[in-house]
Amino acid sequence: MLACILIPGFELRAALRGRARLLLEPAALAPVPGTRPEIGAVTATAEAAGVRPGMLLGEALATCPSLVLVEQDPAAAEQAWEEIMLRLEGEGLVVEPADPGCLYVETRTVERLYGGIEGVLKRALAAVGPGWDARAGAADRKFAALAAASVARAGQILVVSSEETPTFLAPLPLGILPLGRERYEELEGLGIRTVGQLAALPGTAVAERLGSDGRQAWHLARGGGRSRIRPRRPPAEIAERLEFPEPVDNELTLRRALGALVERALGRQERGGRAVRKVALSARLVGGGSWRRTLTLREPAADRDRLRVALGPKLAELPAPVTSLGLELQELAEWTGRQLELVKAEGAELQSRLKEGLRQVRSSVGAGAVATVVEVAPWSRIPEHRALFVPRD
Repeated sequence: MLACILIPGFELRAALRGRARLLLEPAALAPVPGTRPEIGAVTATAEAAGVRPGMLLGEALATCPSLVLVEQDPAAAEQAWEEIMLRLEGEGLVVEPADPGCLYVETRTVERLYGGIEGVLKRALAAVGPGWDARAGAADRKFAALAAASVARAGQILVVSSEETPTFLAPLPLGILPLGRERYEELEGLGIRTVGQLAALPGTAVAERLGSDGRQAWHLARGGGRSRIRPRRPPAEIAERLEFPEPVDNELTLRRALGALVERALGRQERGGRAVRKVALSARLVGGGSWRRTLTLREPAADRDRLRVALGPKLAELPAPVTSLGLELQELAEWTGRQLELVKAEGAELQSRLKEGLRQVRSSVGAGAVATVVEVAPWSRIPEHRALFVPRD
């Protein structure tokens, strides 16, 4: 079976590490500077007071005047999430991260070792650690496992068999489906408020009214397709950081610091001469919280000047003076150089570039982002029935 480990409000919990008392008070993640003033995840106390994630800041403060705004700390969240996945992998579990706070694991390979699926999930929740209020759900399909984890309580394990899946999904609200707010309002206007009501509709009618997003939601409402766990690729773990004696907001100083970080990171022996495919730039802000940006290079490179030029514009996005600057080489290329050939085989260059392009896309947006169009019913009058998108391996 497939299992889902879910940590609601993960970014908020990561930002509040060391300040656990705020979890018992009305608190919410502050909006990101320069974006729409919407709050992020909220604590249970704030939710009980009527505050919801996605509320405008003014509306949230009017609803709960005692609301505490917590600065977002993406660097701390990234580090905490990596620590959790490493602990789960240390227990012998195959991990596929979906979003920060949500991941899937394969249980069949270790069920005999830990005494069944419940033993595996108890071990997984223990590996996540206390203070995260993680919960686990298991089913034979990913969406059903996610739904089970979503309705489970903190520390609870909910296992749904294949026979129970339709009955289990039917009464759940539409909010668990990946639909936009307009689609939710449209369905509610039609009197459809549960997953079971959507699943009972004809798929062709849903696709005609709601398009491809509605068709996908309808497919998930009926349990979703079977899929396998795609294990993540371990990070390169090459990181460098510079601490400043006082807050810095001068672009020239930051660019010089970035140059020093690039020089030190590329000089690490762990790199083994391999080119860099994906990097992350992070900073600790003077007012608390952190800032983080990732960049996937169009072509892997090990040239210092090229990395500095590619990362330099990111420094202009810093919202406040910084007290430290960090650089991580997140993913490295497999090769250390290019072997030239006197005469290339026909099509070899094209195949090589296609493979490299696929690796670049996967590094940037994830493994499931590349798909192949496969015709299944070219005679159909409905476009959604003529072809399917199949993940390209």
